[in-house]
Amino acid sequence: MKNAIDGNGDLLRQVGAFTATVLVVSNMVGTGIFTTSGFIMEELGDPVILILCWICGGIFALCGALCYGELGAKFPRAGGEYVFLRESFGRMMGFLSGWISLIVGFSAPIAAAAIAFSTYFYSALGLDAAWKIPITVFGFQAATLSVVNITAVAAIILFSLLHYHSVVTGGRIQNVLTIANFGLMLFFIIAGFVFGSGSVENFRGQGGLSAFSAEPFAASLIFVFFAYSGWNASAYLGGEIKEPKRNIPLSLTVGSLAVTGLYLLLNAVFVYSMPADQMAGAIDVGAKSAEFLFGKGVSRYLSIAVALGILSAVSAMIMTGPRIYYAMSRDGVFFTRLARVNPERRTPACSIVLQAAIACFMVITAAFDALLTYIGFTLSLFAMFTVIGMIRIRKIRPDLSGIYRTIGYPFTPLFFIAGHLWIIYYMIQSRPIGVVFGFATILAGILVYLGFAFKDRLKAFFPNRRLFR
Repeated sequence: MKNAIDGNGDLLRQVGAFTATVLVVSNMVGTGIFTTSGFIMEELGDPVILILCWICGGIFALCGALCYGELGAKFPRAGGEYVFLRESFGRMMGFLSGWISLIVGFSAPIAAAAIAFSTYFYSALGLDAAWKIPITVFGFQAATLSVVNITAVAAIILFSLLHYHSVVTGGRIQNVLTIANFGLMLFFIIAGFVFGSGSVENFRGQGGLSAFSAEPFAASLIFVFFAYSGWNASAYLGGEIKEPKRNIPLSLTVGSLAVTGLYLLLNAVFVYSMPADQMAGAIDVGAKSAEFLFGKGVSRYLSIAVALGILSAVSAMIMTGPRIYYAMSRDGVFFTRLARVNPERRTPACSIVLQAAIACFMVITAAFDALLTYIGFTLSLFAMFTVIGMIRIRKIRPDLSGIYRTIGYPFTPLFFIAGHLWIIYYMIQSRPIGVVFGFATILAGILVYLGFAFKDRLKAFFPNRRLFR
C-alpha cells in the first residue's frame, strides 16, 4: 500500500496507523494542559468540579473523534473538515471551513505555539531573552524583532522544511518527539504521586458538586476545548493514510482516549501538588506544580518537557494544515498553485510554504493575539456543523458505507452537537467581541469564495487567461 495513490492522484498513502495516532496525540498535547487548569480552578473554585470539567472535555473530544472517524472512512481524502462539509453542505461551506483553518485553525496556533516553545526554551536554559527591537510604521509599532520571535520563526521554517522534504521523514520526527513528550509526562505523573510532597487533602475542595454552577462550568469548557483541540488531526491526512477506512477511525479514537487519560492524570497531579487557592489563576500551573512537589530546581526540567511537547505540537500542525489548502485548490476554490505536489517529495509544497509564511508573519507582528481570542468560537462552530453534516450524509447518501460506523449513534453526535451549542451560547454572552470577529472572518471568507466563483465565470469567457494563479 505504500505506493498507492490517493483519490486525488498525487499524494501517496505512506502513513500507517501508529503514525496517524501519534499525529492525533501530538496535535492535542500542547500548551493548553500546562496553562489552562489554573484559570479553570479560578472559575470553578473546586478541584472535584475541575476534574469533572476535564472529563466532560474528554467525552466531547471522543464523541467528535467517533463521528469524524465515520466521515474519514467514507471520504478518505486529504482535507478533513473541508471535504466533509463540502460533501454534506456544498462547496461554499467546505471552503469556509478551510478558510477558517488557514487563518485561525493552523497558522495562528502554529505562531503562538512557536513563541511559547521559544519562551520555555530560553527559560529552561536560564538564558536572557530580553533583547528586542520594535519596528514602527508611521509612528505605530507594526512588528517586533526579538530573540524569542527569531527563534520561533526559525522553528517554523525548520519544521516546514522537514515536512516539505517527505511525509516519511516528517512522520518519523513526529513519532520521536511525541513518544519522548508522552514519556516525560508519564514520568512526571508517576514521580509526582510516588515521590512528590503533595497531599490528598487538596482534593476535598470547596464544596464539591454542590458548588456546581452552569455559567462558570461552560466558561471553563472553553479553556478545556482549547486544550483538547487536535482530536481530528489524522482526518486531514485522509489521502496519505494506509487502509484509511480502518486506520482513520482507529487513530482518532485511540489518540483521543490516550490524551484524555493523560490529561486527567496530569490534572490529578496538579491538584495533589497544591491547594486550590494556590492553583487558581496560575498561568504556569505545570511549573508551579513541579515546584510544590519537588522544589524550585526541578521546575526548569519540567520547562524542558513542556518545550518539547510544544515543539511536537508545532510539527504536527505544520504537517496537518497544508492538506486542507491542497484539497481546496484541487477543487478550484483556492489558488491553483496550492494544488501542486513536489514531483520528487510527493508533498504539498506550495501549501506548506504558504502556511509557514503566514505563521512567521504572525510571529513577527504578534497579530495572532487577536485571532486566538475567537479561535474557540469559530472552530467549535465548524466542528458542530461537520457532525451535523455526518447525520445529513447518512440520510442523503445511503449508498456510502464503510467498515466503521459511529459507536452510540445517534446519541454520540447529538451529545457533541448539544455540548457545542451550549458553549457557543455562553461565548456569545460572555465574549461578544470575539464572536463578532469570528463572524467577520467568516464573512471575509464568503467574499473570497465569491471572488473565486467569479473567476470561474471569467474563465468561461477568457479560457486562455491564467487568472488567480
